[in-house]
Amino acid sequence: MKREGIAFFGAGSMAEAILDGILAEGLVRPEDIYVTNKSNDEKLRLLRDKHGLNTTRDYGEITSNCRYLVIAVKPKDVAELLAAIKQHLKAEHVIISVAAAITTEFIEKSLGKEIAVIRVMPNTSCRVRESASGIAFGRYVDEEVRDFAKRIFASIGKAVIVQEEMMDAVTGLAGSGPAYVYLMMEAMIQAGMKQGLSRQMSEELTYQTLYGAAKMALSTKESPQQLIEQIATPGGTTRAGLQALEEADIKAAFIDAVSRAVKRSKEMMAEYSRLPDS
Repeated sequence: MKREGIAFFGAGSMAEAILDGILAEGLVRPEDIYVTNKSNDEKLRLLRDKHGLNTTRDYGEITSNCRYLVIAVKPKDVAELLAAIKQHLKAEHVIISVAAAITTEFIEKSLGKEIAVIRVMPNTSCRVRESASGIAFGRYVDEEVRDFAKRIFASIGKAVIVQEEMMDAVTGLAGSGPAYVYLMMEAMIQAGMKQGLSRQMSEELTYQTLYGAAKMALSTKESPQQLIEQIATPGGTTRAGLQALEEADIKAAFIDAVSRAVKRSKEMMAEYSRLPDS
């Protein structure tokens, strides 16, 4: 087995984004990477031609050449995949799951082996290598494996280590979070258009405003409230705008959005992570 060979089960946008990060950072050579999926031959061909990696549906070949196995299929398909690969797995293999709501315990019990399992929740910003990813480790993960997993997900953005019971919160905040921001973007764009700006101009101003605000928060390390106070002078335009948002209770709406996403994540976990002996 190649010591740092890595395989992707699933070849969708998330898998491809992680793959791009790994290759950009030189973490694994293309010839040590395998990609497989259920039936999309064209996607496998495109990835093989683009990166010079290996594609096959022979799970024995994959597990013989790869230590790290990334599960990037839909949650409903994880149990079937685990059943298909378990006979090929040895103690030195490492499972990295980016499937939402699938617990490390479920994977460990499904495989029936003391095997290293890592659960990760990236978000769609991994496509531009700016993901906010949460990482949780199963019972059998050692320091070497931890370090390599952190390097993988640092290659596509910011990665934080959390206890697994916090992964639903990570999902509701960071996993679903880009959609909340895009909704806010669209509202700001439409607001600019309502005041007479063209769609293009309103988009450019909105995107740069949000990008600049995020960069300011990251660079200065000041709290959001401190940054607000630097803009919102008494009797000024920003204070008038903030009053409208406060009257609409926008802050409570965002908190509720995260809470509902967390609730749904827990429901999905109950649905997809039923233990084999339960």
